[in-house]
Amino acid sequence: MSPKQQRGEATVEQLLEAALGVYAASGEQGLTVSAVTRASGVSLGSLYHHFGSLDGLVAALTMRWLGRLVDELTGALKRSRTARSGIRALVHAYLDFVRDHPDAARLVHSATADNHTMKHGKELRDAQEARISPLAAWLDKHISAGELAPLPAPLLESLVLGPVVAVARRWLSVGDIDLTQAARTLPDRIYRSVSP
Repeated sequence: MSPKQQRGEATVEQLLEAALGVYAASGEQGLTVSAVTRASGVSLGSLYHHFGSLDGLVAALTMRWLGRLVDELTGALKRSRTARSGIRALVHAYLDFVRDHPDAARLVHSATADNHTMKHGKELRDAQEARISPLAAWLDKHISAGELAPLPAPLLESLVLGPVVAVARRWLSVGDIDLTQAARTLPDRIYRSVSP
């Protein structure tokens, strides 16, 4: 990699880290171009050069952390043998991610991220296909083995992850849910909802 490419990558990292820091400190309203350039020490021109706009920067930041979350989930599935243990692993991995990275989790679960997903859902899904395909393969394997109900994969995915996402959002926004208790309770209840 050339020195110019290395500087470009370093600039991208500075901007992404600064954007998450600004978001954590000031929320969506405080996440402005001037706040990010001030926090990062990177010029306005560099931000536009690398991301095109503040929306592009936020989309890249969201995709980075969403990718990390999906990697955690697929890693958890690879270590499980049964559908029941896989659901338990998914729930624990998701809630651990939220607990360990609350600022990034707030961004991933934010209205901004939701709006971006609603506008570009198919493109985002296609871009994450390599990361998401192990989840689909895992579902297919356990449907074929008779461990999961023979439902369409998107419906099963929603039944498995929907309650976990709802708990995560509630913990991030209101804070009145005990994540340890949720991690103990959700897996068996979710499994019962998707078992054959």
